This record gives sequence, C-alpha cells and structure tokens, in this order.
Amino acid sequence: MPQPDRQAALSRAAETFTSGAFWNKLARRIALPTESQNPDRAEALAAYLTDEMVPDFAAMGFSTEILPNPKGGGPFLLASRIEDPALPTVLGYGHGDVIRGMDAEWAEGLSPWQLVERGDRWYGRGVVDNKGQHQINMDALRAVLETRGKLGFNAKYIIEMGEEMGSPGLREICEQNRERLAADLLVASDGPRLSAARPTIFLGARGGFTFDLWIDARDGGHHSGNWGGLISNPGIELAHAIASLVGPTGQIRVPEFVPKEIPASVRRVLADIEVTSNEGGPALEPHWGEPGLTLAEKVFGWCNLEVLAFECGNPRAPVNAIPPRAWARMQLRFVVGIDTDNLMSNLRRFLDRQGFAHVKIGPSRDSMFIATRMDPDHPQVQFAIRSLTATHGTAPAILPNLGGSLPNDIFTDVLGLTTIWVPHSYPACSQHAPNEHVPVEIIRQGLQLMAGLYWDIGEGIPRG
Repeated sequence: MPQPDRQAALSRAAETFTSGAFWNKLARRIALPTESQNPDRAEALAAYLTDEMVPDFAAMGFSTEILPNPKGGGPFLLASRIEDPALPTVLGYGHGDVIRGMDAEWAEGLSPWQLVERGDRWYGRGVVDNKGQHQINMDALRAVLETRGKLGFNAKYIIEMGEEMGSPGLREICEQNRERLAADLLVASDGPRLSAARPTIFLGARGGFTFDLWIDARDGGHHSGNWGGLISNPGIELAHAIASLVGPTGQIRVPEFVPKEIPASVRRVLADIEVTSNEGGPALEPHWGEPGLTLAEKVFGWCNLEVLAFECGNPRAPVNAIPPRAWARMQLRFVVGIDTDNLMSNLRRFLDRQGFAHVKIGPSRDSMFIATRMDPDHPQVQFAIRSLTATHGTAPAILPNLGGSLPNDIFTDVLGLTTIWVPHSYPACSQHAPNEHVPVEIIRQGLQLMAGLYWDIGEGIPRG
C-alpha cells in the first residue's frame, strides 16, 4: 500500500487538474504562438520563457537564467533547485516551441492558439507537443514540494525553444554548461504512449537521417516519341536504384543499414508490447517490413527506410517528354548499432556495387538524430517501473526506444545520463497536424504518475 504522505502528494497533483489551475495555466501558454519555424515569432518564443517558465520555476524555489542560442535560434532556460549537494540530482527537459499552427485547417470552432474542451479531449497547438507534457511534470514537482516541504533531491531543468527546428544549439548549450547540468538521471516527457490506456516508459529514441538521391541526365526534356528507347529515363533509373535499397515489402537491403541482432533484454520487454492501430490511424500491414520480426520489434527494435518524396518531370502537368532529372528524398530510422559515421560512404559503395554509380547522393541536412537506448535492466529503469506500477496499479509498457527521434543522445552522450521518458500523449493525438489534442484522462494520470515518481526519487534512488 502507498504511504499516506505519498498518497497525499498524488491527491494534491490531481487537485491541480480538478481545480482548473492546470487548465488556466495551459490556456495562457497555448495562446502564445511559439512557432519556431516562423521567423516572426521570436517575441513569443522569448515570452514563453520570461512570462511563463521563469515565474513558475521561481515559485518553486528554482534559480533561473535565460541563455541566448549559440546557433541563433530560440533561447534556452536553465533552472536549478539544489537542496543538498549530497542528494541525487534529476534533470528535466521540455520544449516550448511548437510546429506551425496551420490555423485554417483546424475543425470549425477550434484554433491552434486557444485551449478548447470537446468531450473528453483538450485541443490546442502544444497540448501534447510539448507544453502540456512539461507542465504536467512541473506541476507534479510542485505537488511533491508542497506535500513534503522539500523534494528530497536536487532538481534541474532545461527548456528549449527550437526542438521543432531540430534543436539547434542544444548540444552546444549542454557542452558549455556540462557542470551546471550535471545530474544522476534525466526524467522527461515527450512523444506518445504506446496506447491511450497504458502508461509507458521509453528509454531512448531511434535515430533519424534524411538523404537525397538524384540523377541529372542531361539539359532539358526530349520528346518521348522521337527519343524514347534511345536515351535513358532518370525516373526509371532512380526507381530501380531505390528498389535496390529497399525491397517490395519494405525490407532493407543495405547490410550496414540494419543491426546485427536485437539484444535479448530488448526482445524480452518487446514481447510484452502489442502494437495496434489506434483511432484515426491507418490499418496495420503485417506483411510489411523485416520478415521474422514481431510488429513491436519492427518499429522499436529494427530500422526502416522510407521514400519521403519523389519528383520526376512535372507531376502537376506532365508533358510528352523524357525528363532530364529525377530526385528523391529518403529517410532512415535506425536503432543503436548502426555505423552512423559511415552512412553515406556505405550507401555510396552499395549503389556502386548495384550498378548505380551515376546516382548522386547527399545528406539533406547538416545533422542527424543519433539513436539511443538504455538497458531495460538498468537499476534506475527498474526503479521507475516499480514507481509507475505502484501509482497506476498495472505495469507500464517498456519501450527500449521510441519509434521516432528525439535529441536524447545529447543527454546520454554529452551529459552521461540515464534517460527515462514518461510520455503524456497517445498515437492519435494529431501531433504536427491540425486538431492536436489530448484525452483529459492522460493529463489526470500523468500528474499522479509523475508525482509518485518524484516522491519515490525523494525517498532514494539507485545511483548510476
């Protein structure tokens, strides 16, 4: 049975929701149009930190400092509450920027910049990505602090305002402030649960790398009747090049683009994971992907290679001409174990062996998300599992890594932290799309799950 004081902290966290305090705070934050991809929103990005984050942290006894972005993007907030240097330290993370609002595409009566309740859902840009998620964690911290009179551990936080742009400057900020951000573990929230009904812990993220393939055959198009059969078609050639990389049912054919094996501890926790199609999502196609793997292993334990875009000729107004150029953008989602230093050179060698030396390749951006994965058997991971189980009554789903990508490698590699993510969203939340929303039960549960976890950390957590 939970201790009475622990239960009091959980009840206080739930009261934050039922009293309307959580709603009022989130409504103010949703109203700030913090679109990091919009250069006109610099004022809103700064206001989110100065008007919302700084007062909220200060009320909990945190010292705060806002730092400019060394890469020229949105600023960063560092917050710290040190109760005793001998105590364990927990680092939290969140991002206050959001993807573009897409105002005109929301359902009637909804707006990205207004928090609206419909049925059992709250709508607004950022309710899950990520304003609502780090607000849950901060209010859970407050509930523990007000119940116990102290946290029982040291707490630090970093809030960035450029995650939707690929987190420019985050690595540099962490490198420059390594000592200030030193901690025993990261506890943060982003991304979706496995399903709306089941709390989830994920321990890292798959990496993400996008690259371009293209063929420049000649200058200008040439009549397909007069020249067809005499000159190459770059669209056909590029299609075959792509087919050499990934098979007709999605199996990756580049040996260096897949891991040698799935670790036994990863297979064990994934055996408990049932992947289903969520409301609003597409029907699953079990034939697709790597043969011999379960659905959970395909998305959480393996890699996938996708065509994001393919262009040849004029798709909107085709003419009777063999196009001079074809281009495709590809994306590799990969797990730990892939040689990221040689992705392009391995790709080049593979295409050359297949007879496609004339296909040009290049990364589509300067950086990539690096894959990370904590061992599910790590003592701090097992501690978190026990805590969430005690609060919810059933064991959470354990994902060795998220199917998507996050800048988690900065926390693991630069700061050397164990990383424990407890998401407060679900797969059909319309993240990055119109009508972004969250079921209210996830908010209520999230407040109590995090209050329980923070309470238990204050009682003592394994180090390292």
